[in-house]
Amino acid sequence: MAKDFVKDVTSMKDDFAQWYTDVVTKAELIDYSSVRGSMILRPYGYAIWENIQQQLDKQIKATGHENVYMPLFIPESLLQKEKDHIEGFAPEVAWVTHGGEEKLTERLCVRPTSEVLFAEHFKNIIHSYRDLPKKYNQWSNVVRWEKTTRPFLRTLEFLWQEGHTCHETDEDAHEETVRMLNVYADLCEEYLAIPVIKGQKTEKEKFAGAKYTYTIESLMHDGKALQSGTSHHLGDGFAKAFGIEFTNREGKLQTVQQTSWGFTTRIIGAMIMVHGDDRGLVVPPKIAPTQLMIVPIAQHKEGVLDFAYHLKEKLSLTIRTGIDASDKKPGWKFNEYEMKGIPLRLEVGPRDIEQEQVVLVRRDTGEKQTVALQNLESSVQQILTDIQNNLFEKAKTHRDSQTTAVTTFDDFKDNLTNKGGFIKAMWCGDEACENFIKDETGATSRCIPFEQENISKKCVCCEQEGKQLVYWAKAY
Repeated sequence: MAKDFVKDVTSMKDDFAQWYTDVVTKAELIDYSSVRGSMILRPYGYAIWENIQQQLDKQIKATGHENVYMPLFIPESLLQKEKDHIEGFAPEVAWVTHGGEEKLTERLCVRPTSEVLFAEHFKNIIHSYRDLPKKYNQWSNVVRWEKTTRPFLRTLEFLWQEGHTCHETDEDAHEETVRMLNVYADLCEEYLAIPVIKGQKTEKEKFAGAKYTYTIESLMHDGKALQSGTSHHLGDGFAKAFGIEFTNREGKLQTVQQTSWGFTTRIIGAMIMVHGDDRGLVVPPKIAPTQLMIVPIAQHKEGVLDFAYHLKEKLSLTIRTGIDASDKKPGWKFNEYEMKGIPLRLEVGPRDIEQEQVVLVRRDTGEKQTVALQNLESSVQQILTDIQNNLFEKAKTHRDSQTTAVTTFDDFKDNLTNKGGFIKAMWCGDEACENFIKDETGATSRCIPFEQENISKKCVCCEQEGKQLVYWAKAY
């Protein structure tokens, strides 16, 4: 059975990129669109996104934000109001030049992000300090015309949420920036079982138009990093460009301080590459559309299907439970749900019914366990909790084992070539060194971690004073 199963999935070690492609298609997460770099989210892929979305939406609303929706199109003149912003996005912008047969008098941008739309709106609705803070979020799609694409990781169009807020003071905006980064980090670690490094982007890597950008970075199974969520303090750059002013508590006009923050379907790609294996997808129980799949054994025999449906009805009260009562062979079903990464499988046949027990099989370890019916619900709940915790600890152990502190550039290059993963090294703060490291090694600065260490007095590149510890890695 195992041989039949793995023959359709390229081994991670042989070709990680092909393994990833095999998994996203064979696990029925996506199909390819006729437009280059676009993907069709199939029901299973979308169901995973819905579970992530529902949890994140709950947390966004719990922190005092309201959902809104902005237009898909942005006039060119509006996009150009904030100079750094348009320069940062120009290479990725898709333009609409015609409406029907008529050429437009002004090009329309298909939104790559919505800062300027929110800024224009905020200008119209904020007048006094009593109108602040203004805390909005939208769930939408955006378009970025990427040169190289891969499902979930980089596509021309993707789904996300983008939060946009206005505040009275710099301190209030800073607190918001930190708060939302922590929401993202908690979602990744508690629900997706993905450990993250929290930190600040360098000036070179920050969001175009931001005062500063905070990020969560995660490490994939192949040793490459993935930016998993970002939160930006925008300062008053957009406010000045768009005239977002309010009468402050002293009766004087003042510009607002803004933030923006986003979390995308890219996180599904992270989940695949952090937890997946050569048998396919592995989905953490907390966001799995189906947490437990019941597979009846010898279902043609009297009473088996009825009993299996009885179990489904009972378990479905507290656990997202599915059943496969098709006429396919049990071996095919085992393979199918292992490929789809369903956390737990329940097997039940005539002998099990007679002995008042079932067999539970974990996706993460393959471990089989016979459980008495009287303890079934509590056992399933406990095993799902164990799977969730095990996935996080396994990913954290992998990340930590693939994180290396270096003090010389030779060690930097050697570790990047032979080991990969995160490299911790001191940096002088000069963008010239950052560029040199990228040109020489292909590694980029991932973040300046909030938890700083002083592992050397010298910059790993130029050997001048090392001012900050930086995480570096090759990245998606």
